[in-house]
Amino acid sequence: MQEFRLERWFARWEFAARHLLSSSDCETVTVAELLALAGQDPAALLDLRLGYTESQGDPELRAAIAARAGDLGADDVLVVVPEEGIFLAVTALVRPGDRVVVSAPCYQSLSEIAASRGAEVVRWPIAETERGFGVDLDRLAALVTPGTRLLVVNFPHNPTGAMITAAERDAILALCESRGVWLFSDEMYRGLERDAGGRLAPAAARSERAISLSGLSKAHGLPGLRLGWLALRDRGLLAELQRLKDYTTICAPGPSERLARAALAAEDALLARSRATIAANLALARAFVERHPGLLAWREPVAGPLAFPRLVAGGAEAFCDAAVREAGVMAVPSTVFEWGDAHLRLGLGRKGFAPALEALEDWLHRAVRGGSTAGRRGDGVP
Repeated sequence: MQEFRLERWFARWEFAARHLLSSSDCETVTVAELLALAGQDPAALLDLRLGYTESQGDPELRAAIAARAGDLGADDVLVVVPEEGIFLAVTALVRPGDRVVVSAPCYQSLSEIAASRGAEVVRWPIAETERGFGVDLDRLAALVTPGTRLLVVNFPHNPTGAMITAAERDAILALCESRGVWLFSDEMYRGLERDAGGRLAPAAARSERAISLSGLSKAHGLPGLRLGWLALRDRGLLAELQRLKDYTTICAPGPSERLARAALAAEDALLARSRATIAANLALARAFVERHPGLLAWREPVAGPLAFPRLVAGGAEAFCDAAVREAGVMAVPSTVFEWGDAHLRLGLGRKGFAPALEALEDWLHRAVRGGSTAGRRGDGVP
């Protein structure tokens, strides 16, 4: 596999930079705060025995996950680490020579694992306009040829903040079913729609050709639990995923499963908290762009904790490298997504976004006065 560019960028800077401007998760909570939100006694966690757990996942946890979807049952759920879920599904489905269509830009493992297995990976690009990002279903239909094995989509979308409508989702499902294509639907940001009416049911609840990936790392702000799940109705494929999981994590950590049950009990409060943080930071981001029209062109995100504005003068990687070295502000350039060199990913889900944006703005002003990298680029910063 090729180097995972985004993860290597984070490995280099996430714990070294003073400010993070591009985190994809939402503000986290302590164990005590989580249990309080769920109305659970912390002492009960201390009685948990640290033994092996069921390989498919705790039955109570799987039932709670299935209840979120409405049309799924506990036996349709496999508990995984989110990244593991991608690996298991692609490994189970894709063989050398298969055609795999992936919405792009994307989290690299959504395309790279298929490529490493000898598949022909074809990008379905998210369309960019001055108003924001959207999908082109006619282009998708042209890309899904008779040799296509798998379609991989991610909505709400990382990194653009794009979202599809129910009609667009139904069209995607109909396309897969009519052409015998499996759909892998990355739904890690489900619950962070600006309009609650735009929230879609998991794809797996709507089609037997669909596999839904979700988890607690992003919308719920609990990445430290390392807990997610795959949902699907095809029992033969689920059995194959379980067989493969015997070679990866085998089973989930008991404390993570117990805390995951608490998270789902407190889900409404956690998601409301995340959406409120995103809304406040989104207003700050818009105002920043308005103050610096020569620096960034705004692209309004529709859902999720991310925005993907365009650098007017380009040079995103050089800009981000200078920002972290000179100002201690870590931002993510579009180059890590293999999507040109003109966009920045902004992470709107954390409380540290405001001081990170202030530090970036202070640096931009200093750069113009002192002639540093940003100043030499002529970004039009006052």
